[in-house]
Amino acid sequence: MRLVFAHDHIFYKCNEQFFSTGGLSKEMIERYSNVFEEVVIVSRQKEIEKVSDKLTIASTGRVTFVNVPDFKSIKGYYKILEAKKIVNEVIRNSDVVIARLPSSIGDIAVASALKYNKPYLIEVVACPWDAYWNHSIKGKILAPFMFFSMKKRVLRSRYTVYVTNEFLQSRYPTKGLSTNCSNVALAEVNEDLLARRIKKIESRNATAKVIIGTIAAVNVKYKGQKYIIEALSKLKKQGITNFEYHLVGAGNQRYLEKIAIKYDVSNQVKFIGVMPHNEIFDWLDTIDLYAQPSRQEGLPRALIEAMSRGLPSFGAKTAGIPELLDNKFVFSNTKNNIKEICGIIKSLDEKVMIEQAIRNYNEALNYNKDIIEKRRNEFFIKFKNVLN
Repeated sequence: MRLVFAHDHIFYKCNEQFFSTGGLSKEMIERYSNVFEEVVIVSRQKEIEKVSDKLTIASTGRVTFVNVPDFKSIKGYYKILEAKKIVNEVIRNSDVVIARLPSSIGDIAVASALKYNKPYLIEVVACPWDAYWNHSIKGKILAPFMFFSMKKRVLRSRYTVYVTNEFLQSRYPTKGLSTNCSNVALAEVNEDLLARRIKKIESRNATAKVIIGTIAAVNVKYKGQKYIIEALSKLKKQGITNFEYHLVGAGNQRYLEKIAIKYDVSNQVKFIGVMPHNEIFDWLDTIDLYAQPSRQEGLPRALIEAMSRGLPSFGAKTAGIPELLDNKFVFSNTKNNIKEICGIIKSLDEKVMIEQAIRNYNEALNYNKDIIEKRRNEFFIKFKNVLN
């Protein structure tokens, strides 16, 4: 059986091999090739001459990659007809479709599946309302259209996979069959990690620096790092200066640097840059708190990974974030959020940090790879059998 997987993800091509920034690595793609005999991925591509250590291999057996021209920019919008032609041709010659939404290529794929009467499954991985509303003025204009378009597509989908347990299901309900499967699947979760975290908390000097960390692109405003920076400034005015904010992520950091300068906390904000995923866990073990201040998310992988290391964590009341955290460590997306962040940070004494370390570690156990992959495989097989 031939599956078409459609998404806007950008794959990097070098010497006939494909690589990813991590969102669709070889391991993740094999979730599909383990069930379907042939997989065709329709997405965007970029040619590169050299593979950097920031990329992970995506190529794997029985999987081919088809390039769709980038039509999402104003300059490239004229390419949309070519993009539709490519997607239509691939889907016409395939058996079933999985479209990851929100994405423009995913939208085309769903329309094409309906056109050629091909069974399709939708993966709901984020909320377009949050993404567009928190992007720009233009985004606020587009948000209602994108919201209702996604709502309509998911409602009529016969098979739907959500990455959250509740949030996306309530905002984008379906009349068909559905399951919840986070894109996060933790392979290494053991009690030694929790024991080391508790020891780190207990041995910390009361006057030592407290390192807060976030993993997210630093050039995407809705990732929300600016709110943590503003909170550091408010704490500084209260005479509390023993906090540092370390940011891991790709992109131009100039915007956040200006924010740090504006609020007079440049010496408390450190930009780490891109970090290979195999180094992320070691870095998480070096920090003291993890923050997920995003205004747009699905179910954040980085937060779950931080929790699996026993990290006390806090985050915004966005999408699936409140499903993961203790309610006392969730701040609002209102004008009071800076005050709330400061309150959360100041509440984290040794006792509370240990309580949260244990609580977060136990919550992360729900994202055990074997449990999630079993549930996903069973749902994919049910979808695959629609043609039998």
